[in-house]
Amino acid sequence: MAYDRYLAICHPLRYNTLTTPNLCQQMALWSWICGFLSSLLLVIPSSKLLFCGPRIINHFFCDSIPLLNISCNQTLPTDVIYYAFAWIIILYSLLLTSMSYVQIMRAVYCLPSQLGRSKAFSTCVSHLTVVLTFYGTIIFMYIRSSTKVDKVVSIFYAVVIPLINPLVYTLRNRDFHAALKKNLSISIIFCN
Repeated sequence: MAYDRYLAICHPLRYNTLTTPNLCQQMALWSWICGFLSSLLLVIPSSKLLFCGPRIINHFFCDSIPLLNISCNQTLPTDVIYYAFAWIIILYSLLLTSMSYVQIMRAVYCLPSQLGRSKAFSTCVSHLTVVLTFYGTIIFMYIRSSTKVDKVVSIFYAVVIPLINPLVYTLRNRDFHAALKKNLSISIIFCN
């Protein structure tokens, strides 16, 4: 999404030629491959752990940190691998997203009209809001030691952010605004 916004704002005349279906498929495939490999590299060390005693994870879903907490053998090597990958994967993707937004801000700043700047910036605000909320909770969850609030934070990034995602993008839609105004006016008429 950040790359799409980058192309739309920084290269608007070349947008249709740069965003080919082939490029979109390659980017989706690359994302899936990276996600699969990063998960695989975390599952392999976790699969070698021994579990004794109650096998009940004190969490809402089976995540790596709670799984490490119920292991009865030494988890330091697995912890090191896990946190190193968390730092690399999360911060690298955040860096790529941030670089595209820095380029967008530079391009928006150079636009000659105030109307053009506000229109270009408004197309990015919704995505930037979701990105900042998502990365904030992910960084809080995975790039530090575990605490008692992990369950709440995990629900936030696994449930709340995907739920508000469509809402954030819908609020910018003019058709949605028109339908909302129409429904609100109808509701007010029926209530009176």
